[in-house]
Order: sequence, then structure tokens, then C-alpha cells
Amino acid sequence: MIKNVISYLSVFTLFSLGIIILIDMVIMPAYVRRGEGRYMVNVIGKSLKHSKKILSSEGYKNLVSDTLYTGLYEPGTIVDQYPAPNTRVKEGRTVRLKIARPEKMVAIPDLIGRSLRSAELALHQNGLEVDTVYQEYNSDVPSGNVTWQYPKGGDYLNRGMGVHLTISLGVPPNFFQVPNVFGLSKKKAEKDLLKAGFKIGKIYYRQNEDLIPYTVLDQSIPAETVLEEPATVDLTVSVLDMQDIFNQMIDK
Repeated sequence: MIKNVISYLSVFTLFSLGIIILIDMVIMPAYVRRGEGRYMVNVIGKSLKHSKKILSSEGYKNLVSDTLYTGLYEPGTIVDQYPAPNTRVKEGRTVRLKIARPEKMVAIPDLIGRSLRSAELALHQNGLEVDTVYQEYNSDVPSGNVTWQYPKGGDYLNRGMGVHLTISLGVPPNFFQVPNVFGLSKKKAEKDLLKAGFKIGKIYYRQNEDLIPYTVLDQSIPAETVLEEPATVDLTVSVLDMQDIFNQMIDK
């Protein structure tokens, strides 16, 4: 009887010891490792195909969540990942990947005649930048507006690249540009011409019932003409009827 009890106790003791060893050596370490997670592998710089293979072998899921258009990496290369390499993560989690794509070409807008601010906004809307800005005197383009661009409108550039611009400084010094006085009142037209350095010549009258009396209908030197020295500009203005013309002639 005693021998049976001793045998039973011996077996029970050995069995208990085995359970303790199993828990201590196998179950507990596995549980601890599961709680702590593992360090994330680094797939940056590797191809997408190779990265997927590595992540799958490590028990991770992968998701291409973003694209970077760049010429710094080979197309199809992983340029970033989340979680970051060497950070502790749980097994089986999803790894988000950013993949390189060839730089995207965008159309360059036509900027000739636009203000510098308008040109900048148009370029930014297309993912482009203003590069070098030059200046030149140009009587054909108002001061502050674009007279030249390179590359020209309609060409293509990689997104993020810059366009060279030349901005007008207006009429060169010591030159005179005839203002456009068509449609102005006779008084305002004379004021603008004198301010621009020109002299007022003869005033002609033409009957026109559709316009306010003494509106400028024509000028002897075309608007925007650039001259090396000031000149005399004749004006033609409107009147309602022939009596007005007669009265103007008497007043002269």
C-alpha cells in the first residue's frame, strides 16, 4: 500500500515537474514574445516584388498606399514604409508602402501677356515653379507682364521643374508712347495726352447720335505707337447734330 502511494506520488511529481518545465521553457517565452512583438524588417530601396516576398515570409500583410513621382529612385522601388524599419510591431500587421513611379510630365501654360503673379499661380496649379526672372524694356507689353518664357507654352516638363520668364519694364527711357484715348471724353483725352508728353493738335467734329457729346472717335497717331520725341496729336470727337459743329467752329 505504502509502495503504491510512493509510486503514485513519484509519478505525480514527475508529471508536475514536466508541466512546469513546459510552461517555463516553451509556453511562457512564446507568450512573452507575442506580447512584445517583433522588429519590423526594412524593405526601403527594394523592388515591390521582392518587398512583398520578404513581408509575406515574415508574416506581414502589405498595402501600397502612396505613390511618389521622382527621378531619384528606380520605378517600382519602395521609398518609404510604415511602420518604419526596426520599430517593434505585432505579428501579422499590415505594412503600408510608398512606391516610386516615373516623374509625371505636365503641360506648360502659355504665360505671355500675363502679370508675374498670374503666371506664378498658373504654374503652381500645374505643379511647376518660376525659375529665373529677367527684365527688359518692351513697348508692346505693359510693364509687369510676361514678354517671354522658356520652355514655351504647350511644351512638357517634369512636375516640380521651373520655367524661365522675362518681365516687361514698359517703354524704354526717353521714349514716348501714345496713349489710347478712344472712347474717352475730350477733356480726359487731352489730359492723358499732355501727361504722356504729347501736344494737342486740331480738334475735328463728327456727328454721332449714339455717343455722349465730345467723346473721342479717333486720334491722328495710333495708340501704343512709340516715338523718340513727343508729337502733336489731332482728335476727332462726337457731337449730336450739325448745329453743335457750327457752334464749335464759331467758338474757334
